[in-house]
Amino acid sequence: MKPTTFLHLGLLAASTHATTHNATSLLDCLSAAKVPFITSSSPDWPLRASPFNTRVPYTPPAIVIPISTSQVAAAVGCGAARKVKVTPKAGGHSYASLSLGGEDGHLVIELDKLAGVSLNRETDIATIGPGARLGDVAVGIYNQGKRAFSHGTCPGVGLAGHVLHGGYGMSSRNHGLALDWVDSMTVVLANATVVNCSATVHSSLFWAMLGAGSGFGIATEFRFRTYEAPAVVTWFSAALSWDVETAVEGLEKLELFTRYNMPPELNMRLMASANGSSLDGVFYGNRAGLDAALGPFLGTVNGSIATAGTTGWIGGLERFSESATGLVVPKPYNIHDTFYAKSLTLTGLNDTSAENFVDYWFNVAYHVDRIWWFQLDLHGGAHAAVWEADNGETSYAFRDKLYIIQFYDRVIGEPYPANGFQLLDGWVDATTAPLEWGEWGMYINYVDARLGRREAEELYWGKNVPRLRKIKAQVDPEELFFNPVSIEPARG
Repeated sequence: MKPTTFLHLGLLAASTHATTHNATSLLDCLSAAKVPFITSSSPDWPLRASPFNTRVPYTPPAIVIPISTSQVAAAVGCGAARKVKVTPKAGGHSYASLSLGGEDGHLVIELDKLAGVSLNRETDIATIGPGARLGDVAVGIYNQGKRAFSHGTCPGVGLAGHVLHGGYGMSSRNHGLALDWVDSMTVVLANATVVNCSATVHSSLFWAMLGAGSGFGIATEFRFRTYEAPAVVTWFSAALSWDVETAVEGLEKLELFTRYNMPPELNMRLMASANGSSLDGVFYGNRAGLDAALGPFLGTVNGSIATAGTTGWIGGLERFSESATGLVVPKPYNIHDTFYAKSLTLTGLNDTSAENFVDYWFNVAYHVDRIWWFQLDLHGGAHAAVWEADNGETSYAFRDKLYIIQFYDRVIGEPYPANGFQLLDGWVDATTAPLEWGEWGMYINYVDARLGRREAEELYWGKNVPRLRKIKAQVDPEELFFNPVSIEPARG
């Protein structure tokens, strides 16, 4: 479908429910529109309706499987006409099953047939469908022209959700977030209108999509700027012998290093579980460069490089894929887990906050007999591209944050325990208790839908909430694109 002219957001939103008689059933509408869909009687239903996180299953009335933007628009029109909430599903990796709506009853639009990856060798712009998974994206644009853009390392994650809410990865310190590389996109709005947007065309919609996209429209095509993929990448894991007596000092030294001295070519994270802790990452250069960049700091925190290897761009991504098949994504994709997750974005982790964090780490978490871990990403700092890319073109709210922490608590072969939530809830509460509002937030790509809606808005989008609410009121006043933690439209 050719994008239409997008002059007045409010006028477009006003026609949201004007296409189909209210008495027509949702399924009849989809059939009449010749939109491919399945219901619970389909043999493909168990695969497509199963959540990544089995702790939070939800049931849609139907799953649309479009092969074009026009079919997405037609499905959106049917949902609007029947007053059924509509939810896009790219990879389906949402920790809270927001890609199934975060509640029962949403019409799900499965985007895995819109997954093309094409690189224009004259412009080096990559055109990519929202249902492409990160492994296929990385390999596709590399094979077509040795190009890359910054994104995460889990190959099975769908492109759209990852990009539209941030997209941190192992190249973010020197190349920013995935959303920083979006040149333009095609979006289906709540009234089934199709528009193109960019930093200069419908810039308010572009701004809202890049940071809070799932609540504003369905992206059906992305155009990304790219950079030349690095030829030499050195991955590493540095062992840390931290304990309850030394970890606070270690965190304080890590903060100083990250904030003032860490070169942009060095990308790493602090990983910890009941099995120990380490600094894992990549250096864009050779082993000698890694030793020069990281060695002096490791000497101050009783750490040492345990393993390392020099490879190329694809090899570096494969190292952190956490997949037996590397960047090759299994098809059909049928990977699941049972877990609870939370996150923090922090301006720093020091003083009483660090003391509380470490006390909980060693004196509480260590006594929990489940598979828990945390990942502290070194997100900001004086030389970090995430900070330097603060150009006002996106609604990503954490350009001032030094760290992103992901907390993860999983079980295998059994239901997640009813009293299990208190582990991570307590850890976050203890860490943030000494902090002022604004010194911390949460990252929606590690979403926790147990938050109240207003609390979630403030934690995920912070200072950007008022403007996001105004734009939401213009493009989706009836909240066709809704989930339990999505932006609420401004009223009155």
